[in-house]
Amino acid sequence: MADDIEAMTRFPVPDVDDLPDDLRERIEEETERSGFTPNVFLAYAYRPSHFRAFFQYYDALIDNSELTREEIEMIIVAVSGVNDCYYCNVAHGALVRIYAEAPLLADQLVSNYRNADIGDRHRTMLDLAVKLTENQAAVDESDFERMREAGFSDRAIWDVGSVAAFFNLSNRMAQLADMRPNEEFHTMGR
Repeated sequence: MADDIEAMTRFPVPDVDDLPDDLRERIEEETERSGFTPNVFLAYAYRPSHFRAFFQYYDALIDNSELTREEIEMIIVAVSGVNDCYYCNVAHGALVRIYAEAPLLADQLVSNYRNADIGDRHRTMLDLAVKLTENQAAVDESDFERMREAGFSDRAIWDVGSVAAFFNLSNRMAQLADMRPNEEFHTMGR
């Protein structure tokens, strides 16, 4: 690890050398790409089958989406802000800063996306993601109408919901494990 912060405090963090080959290879690839090993990889390695499923779905959300990477990261940070997820606020906040090329946006989204410097289209997108997070039973056809009026296709609406739902899971697991963000994330994109 590039820093001394433990990946998580409530479960043992496995030694990368003891992991199955596919996990070790994925972690090594990410470490080379990022310059450090994001702690989420080490935390999920505690349960190799969960690591595989988690990152396979994460990859599908990122690689096969109607949304831009900036929009995906905005959803993650808005949802994580509502859920008070320290790990995702910091780690994905860094990605918002990088993909949006906006050093203040992540902090605005974490605090209250409704006050963020974003346009109506993105506010509508985040309204749906946060509503799905806070009160999923209240999501109705009027939400779909607003999304379509804002220019989102049905596939894009699905993708907004998928990202929000997945990161509600991720936020809860990060809370359960007390995942700690790497120090590097705090300064990226600033």
